[in-house]
Amino acid sequence: MISDPCDLILNMGIQGFMTFVSSHSNFFHELKLKNTKLIIDGNNLYHKLYFDSGLDLVHGGDYDKFTDVLSKFFQSLSVCRIQAYVVFDGGCDISDKKLETQKQRFREKIRMAQSLSHGKGGSVLPLLSRDVCIQVLRNLQVPFVQCFSEADREIVALANLWNCPILSFDSDFCIFDVKAGYCPQTSFQWKNIVSMKETRDCYISVRSFSAQKLCQFYNNMNLVLLPLFAVLTGNDYISLPVLETFFSKVHLPVGNASHGGRRHSRIHGLLNWLSRFADVEEAMENVLSHLRVKDRDSVRQLLYCAMEEYSLCDTINLEQYFLRGAYTSPTAVKLTVPDWVQVALAGGELSPLLSDALVLRRVFLHAQVEDIKKPSSHFVTKPVRKLIYALLLNASSDEAKRSKELRVQEFDRLETNVRRSTVEISSDEISENLTLCKLPQLPLETRLNLLLRSLDVKMKDLELVPPPYRLVLAIICYWSRRAEPKVKPHHIKALIMGMVCGVAGNAHNQPDDHEEALSSLCEQIKRLRIEGAQHGRLILEDVHILCQWQCCLQIFLHLNQLLCTPLPEPDITRLYSGSLVYRMVQKLKTPSAAADIFTSCPCLQKLYQDCNHAVMATLPQDHFQSCTKVPSGKSKKKGKTGKKGVNPQVVSVVENQPQCEFSNRFAGLVLED
Repeated sequence: MISDPCDLILNMGIQGFMTFVSSHSNFFHELKLKNTKLIIDGNNLYHKLYFDSGLDLVHGGDYDKFTDVLSKFFQSLSVCRIQAYVVFDGGCDISDKKLETQKQRFREKIRMAQSLSHGKGGSVLPLLSRDVCIQVLRNLQVPFVQCFSEADREIVALANLWNCPILSFDSDFCIFDVKAGYCPQTSFQWKNIVSMKETRDCYISVRSFSAQKLCQFYNNMNLVLLPLFAVLTGNDYISLPVLETFFSKVHLPVGNASHGGRRHSRIHGLLNWLSRFADVEEAMENVLSHLRVKDRDSVRQLLYCAMEEYSLCDTINLEQYFLRGAYTSPTAVKLTVPDWVQVALAGGELSPLLSDALVLRRVFLHAQVEDIKKPSSHFVTKPVRKLIYALLLNASSDEAKRSKELRVQEFDRLETNVRRSTVEISSDEISENLTLCKLPQLPLETRLNLLLRSLDVKMKDLELVPPPYRLVLAIICYWSRRAEPKVKPHHIKALIMGMVCGVAGNAHNQPDDHEEALSSLCEQIKRLRIEGAQHGRLILEDVHILCQWQCCLQIFLHLNQLLCTPLPEPDITRLYSGSLVYRMVQKLKTPSAAADIFTSCPCLQKLYQDCNHAVMATLPQDHFQSCTKVPSGKSKKKGKTGKKGVNPQVVSVVENQPQCEFSNRFAGLVLED
């Protein structure tokens, strides 16, 4: 296990380098940031803001509070006349150079999720954090773009073009020569805006790292040697055991490396050692001279290949996107990704998960804080993911004919282990009318019917509720029928109450005739949330059921986007507060005043009642009786013994058994126009 769980997400790139440079103030300039453009690493932003704000990590996330944090962050920038441009990573690197790193990080996330579920420490980002961040940016009209793959080089190229700083916490940015500086997010004092008395201007204090100052400190080392330093130290793309031979034989200069221990000493010594050489070629040959002759050519090739990640990209101009909305990825063009998909990905209207499924035929399903002994919560959406893969991979009928079987590899968890499985889509299952290129041209009715049939609801079931809530309620219907353990009435009521509380939170921030009643309601909500967030023994069955709800919400948001939003996309920024809903679930298990929480606000009470009725009307009358009924042939004694633990072989059978049933059900769905 790594010493600091947050490093798993926040300190990506070169191992230990961010903490090393942070301990050397002479590598930095002190800046008073105002009246400037600022390029922000989007992935790092939402991770760092969520973790640093002390928000819920155990109950599935408090997205309304996260929305408030994001809004305050960009408000601070606006006060200082800082124009933010946010750049997100897209899909994973297509070269597979980072696959082993991804697997290792995924393994660590699973272990941290288990730790959190047992009341211990860890940092696992709630499932919908990225989606919430993108919706907030849209609402605030903050310009952003989602690159086709990893965005580091595009971020640096844009920052140098505009001569403005970069905000992130990825040590890879220390290797680039960023003209206006790289600002680590840990030193960005956005909560403490300083006002200048003379001019009344406001600024944010921040430290700006300079690669040139680093090189000056190390005997005026040539900047071009920094990429070689990065790959020798070990980054996300390379970790060669054979390089330990180099480190065991080379004599690295010894010096004061602060308090970082052996890793910082190695970094300090390697930078000193590299400063002796005039260029990369000379340094490379000296590195290879310490290795066995038979290893030298292969290591040279691997090191040069890894160093390419630090060469600036001149084929993608993000300025054109921010000025004209034009984004063209040579990789996407080479892979013949349809134009509309490229545009939707750049605008954040399609998830990177879809990009990975389309391009890599491989996806990682996000680890969550759930009951680790039960099958992964993502299992509930397996048939929907298969439908999504079928739509994505049906690029053309010619391709389908060339490949009789199309496959997507999924990485999920099996207890605390990484589980890889294959989802197969036969070309015979795919209708030519549903090719990826043609999806936007399909009639709205066709796309809507496809979405509703995957949800197993009819439009008439949703007509009593306002359009913004229809997709969410349809997803609750799907979840209520499919989740395992079974969903109980109090789970449904608590979830809908939480949704209506989000509406109340929005209304409370606006002038209203019922301000007093809303204030009273918001105080009740606040108390419930505090009770829910209190650390006690988690009831893992409830947590697991609610995790499955988030999986359903996420995957149907993706499907709705892929089908070009036949149902309005819901506002998820205040849709779900995990600590609040979890507390309501506990209170509703017994007769409680929580059921009457909206009595002082008739309009909200009506919304709650209409939503609850819409969901209950889609369920069979005996649905909840069957939840508790013991199947014939099984004794209560056997049921009890199953609670003690889950045999991995049994889990594997449970995970795989329903696949045929789901596959057959959705095969017909995909075949139809």
